[in-house]
Amino acid sequence: MWARAESDAGSARPEGGPGFVLDVSKSLKGRPWRMRLDASGEAAALAIMQAHGLSGPIARVLAGRGIVEERTAAFLAPSLKSDMPDPSTLRDMDAAAARLADAVQRGEKVAIFGDYDVDGATSAALLAETLGALGLAPEIYIPDRLIEGYGPNRQAIDRLLDAGATLIVTVDCGATSFEALQRARERGAETLVIDHHQMGAELPPAAAIVNPNRQDDVSGLSHLAAVGLVFMTAVALLRELRRRGDGRKAPDLLRSLDLVALGTICDVVPLTGLNRAFVAKGLVTLRHGGRPGLLALAAAARLTGPVEAGHCGFLLGPRINAGGRIGEAGLGARLLTSHDRAEAERIAATLERLNAERQAIEAEAVADATAETEAAIAKKGEAPAVIVAAGETWHPGVVGLVAARLKERFGRPAFAVTFDGPGGAGTGSGRSLAGVDLGAAVRAAVAEGILMKGGGHEMAAGVTVARQRLGDFAAFLEARLTGAVETALKEDYLKLDAVISAEGASRELFAELERCGPYGAGHPAPIVALPGHRIAYADVVGSGHVKLDLQSAAGGRLKAIAFRVAQTPLGEALLTARGERLHVAGSLSLNRWGGQEKVELRLIDAAPA
Repeated sequence: MWARAESDAGSARPEGGPGFVLDVSKSLKGRPWRMRLDASGEAAALAIMQAHGLSGPIARVLAGRGIVEERTAAFLAPSLKSDMPDPSTLRDMDAAAARLADAVQRGEKVAIFGDYDVDGATSAALLAETLGALGLAPEIYIPDRLIEGYGPNRQAIDRLLDAGATLIVTVDCGATSFEALQRARERGAETLVIDHHQMGAELPPAAAIVNPNRQDDVSGLSHLAAVGLVFMTAVALLRELRRRGDGRKAPDLLRSLDLVALGTICDVVPLTGLNRAFVAKGLVTLRHGGRPGLLALAAAARLTGPVEAGHCGFLLGPRINAGGRIGEAGLGARLLTSHDRAEAERIAATLERLNAERQAIEAEAVADATAETEAAIAKKGEAPAVIVAAGETWHPGVVGLVAARLKERFGRPAFAVTFDGPGGAGTGSGRSLAGVDLGAAVRAAVAEGILMKGGGHEMAAGVTVARQRLGDFAAFLEARLTGAVETALKEDYLKLDAVISAEGASRELFAELERCGPYGAGHPAPIVALPGHRIAYADVVGSGHVKLDLQSAAGGRLKAIAFRVAQTPLGEALLTARGERLHVAGSLSLNRWGGQEKVELRLIDAAPA
């Protein structure tokens, strides 16, 4: 333990019962609490402490995330030089780099076709920035989510070719776009695909397909976001130009790592290996603040202090996404590539307004979907393995967010589908639990004719479904995924890194933990439990958040906030527990406000003391 707090817990023990921390076998979120480290993990932490002279908190965090003593020094100092492999390990990378080098040397008109999310916008911006620095004037095309849907389509291909493009590069899309890429081939144009979504054995007609998730790729880089793949493609392109003896000045790709960090964080890919190096170095670039678009967006979002990984995921990312969700799809890419401060400020203001509208639209849809799901569970008597909720008026741009909220609320993989009129098809999005592969299930449903189209990866997927097949789709998911969901739920316990008190939540401890960051998917922030703390204050703030004051038995105090829980059993329990003692758990964060920095708890669970 980092700090023993038995005196705060009354009769509770830091570890008690059959492996349960503080005897919590079922928290207010229905989960048992266990320590992340078992006996072998404790031994690994001790070895790290002794070999590297590190503190207990750092050693325990590293051991709890599978970092062995031999890898400790490299992990604490992530480096692109040591962590990035030769780009040629990716299938088709050499062919892609050669074709891009041809385009640069011939002065070709290149079109970049991107997705409408943050990964797509950053990928398109990074490739456009690189080609622009090499003398080209590439056009970025982001499809309209409502009219065109995801990925390349025949009409867009025709428009780009009619405008003079001789090479089309798809980024964060294209892996399954057979018809659109065939159209380009029929018209005599070449295409390159840089994507990370799952794909089958059959490949679409392209000159090169750089995708670590294609079945014949053995690079081991399947965890990369599309923007990370674009960065590796840019490295390969510059190397190819040097090999050819091309004398033009090469751009400094390290200055584009802000885009790589932003896209990687927002696409929620694992922050391990190369991704962790991308984010660690990219955050440094972000903090130097040289990109007008991100400076303007940070100001619009009222972001104060140095940019952290959480700011990318919860402040900057949602605003860039807002354009693709309910506004003009290309706004995010335009913002990221703008060199004009006034233009950047105008786009940032528009995205800020669209994000506020998105929040209102999302809240209404989430309330509707939650009520529908609760009614269905009450009627059936139990929750299904996979939740499938459908609405008639939900905006297609927020169905992914609705699915994410349903997953959070009910602890199950979830799909949210909205239909386009009585006879229209449904557009939907799904979010999953670790260990439940939604992308594979969706591809199987397409193969069986249940879905009109669909794709994605393990944790998220998109679908198009006819109204009359929605029930068949729900039944298909239930039959295919019930076993995987049951296994995931059995393993769904809260992994705690330590038990501390309010007094122990110090700036010094926070600084120690930050040495092991950045944290995110695949490298979770440390979770601490505070035993038997009194809820001195609790109230709803913002959009359904619960703000609290926690007090230990010794009188120490710590502020806490639980995001988006006000209408959940956890939030209701917190609000009715004023004056009572609870065991609480969450991660430590640094709240910067009014020139002061104070550690607070981001509360994620609680249990009766």
